[in-house]
Amino acid sequence: MRLLLFRLIGILEVAGGCYGMIQMLYRLLPFRAHDSAVALIGLVLYAFVLVAGALLLENSERGVRWSGWAQLLQLPLIATPVFSWALHCGGYVNVFATLHLPPHLGLAAHFGSQAFVLAIGGPAASHLGINLLALLSWLALRLR
Repeated sequence: MRLLLFRLIGILEVAGGCYGMIQMLYRLLPFRAHDSAVALIGLVLYAFVLVAGALLLENSERGVRWSGWAQLLQLPLIATPVFSWALHCGGYVNVFATLHLPPHLGLAAHFGSQAFVLAIGGPAASHLGINLLALLSWLALRLR
């Protein structure tokens, strides 16, 4: 069971990391100063996730450790007027709260996708959440 979970996590990391790198390279092409810096950070993050997934598929102990870090990077969902952060590779199941009057909970899910948001500033109505898929993947990687 452990091997099957690790393979599934590794496949999602490799696919999401590869697709994310392609998207970040596409964003880098116009060479705009602000967007290029964010795209370069995203490129490095997606490359890290891709390598972590490849090492995990090889059943390497380093792959387990790096994949754990890759899952922790995908865990938070922060969208505030001051700062925004979101990362997912391969898919997500986000549970989030909108901190606006009246506050409400939401659930969003998608597989076969990638996204990276890093911004100073963000939406007027703050959202805070957690990626349940990343949390479950991180917990599965903790199985020994």
